Amino acid sequence: MISQFLFTKSLITLLAFFNAPKTEATPPLENPLGKTISSRFAPPNEYMQVLTQPGTFANYLQHFPLKNAGTPVKYFNGELKSNNEVYAAVLDISTGNRDLQQCADAIIRLRAEYLYSTKQFDKIQFHFTNGFLASFSKWILGYRIVVKGNSVYWIKSGNPSSSHSELIKYLNVVFTYAGSLSLSKELIKVPLNTIQIGDVFIRGGSPGHAVLVVNMAVEKTSKNKLFLLVQSYMPAQDIHILQNNRDSQYSPWFSSNISTNLHTPEWVFSKEELMRFPN
Repeated sequence: MISQFLFTKSLITLLAFFNAPKTEATPPLENPLGKTISSRFAPPNEYMQVLTQPGTFANYLQHFPLKNAGTPVKYFNGELKSNNEVYAAVLDISTGNRDLQQCADAIIRLRAEYLYSTKQFDKIQFHFTNGFLASFSKWILGYRIVVKGNSVYWIKSGNPSSSHSELIKYLNVVFTYAGSLSLSKELIKVPLNTIQIGDVFIRGGSPGHAVLVVNMAVEKTSKNKLFLLVQSYMPAQDIHILQNNRDSQYSPWFSSNISTNLHTPEWVFSKEELMRFPN
């Protein structure tokens, strides 16, 4: 009797399993041991992660190192970010101890770090809001930027050096006088259906905001695209991967199937506000 009961129970369990309603999508998986963006956050099984070429900005972002799972976001002064439901992970990169590396600045930082790592020093250049072009290739020759009122100019007052510490000094000046408005003028507007890693959703202004696409995946049949976003915010804080609070099934991935607006935890962008760095 006992064996017959167990057989009947097992049969019922099997029938329930095969007759259970199938979900349309498998939720993405988080690997807490993953040390990079691509190894920490796998897309749903229906999607394939985009392959990128070594040496490209896309590849650099896709494999950017992360701090340990569970690491909280901190402001520049060491205080914890007040809303911990905004982020899924923290990038392993310094913030500094001044309130400088905010939203657009974080994107400038990552772009500059990539160009520095590939020794493209001549491409590390960003405009101030007033239009002044701050070039790292001139900075490494010993020139420094002087700002007096509305006047900005170079003087040769430093020692020639291309060290990483000089890059950080240069960027701190850029962060002070550049922002979402100036960065948006340097980027090229692109349609959403061409979105790729390294693209930026940006609204230039005061206030303005910007977030960066750091990984993508493509659905195997429909070709729908998912992407991961990072941001800093105000005050200056650790750069972090954003949660998708409007779609918990796919979070932290966002879908490119946007009718009008992209809703991020702390900002809403129009789908028309997607832009790209020129080559």
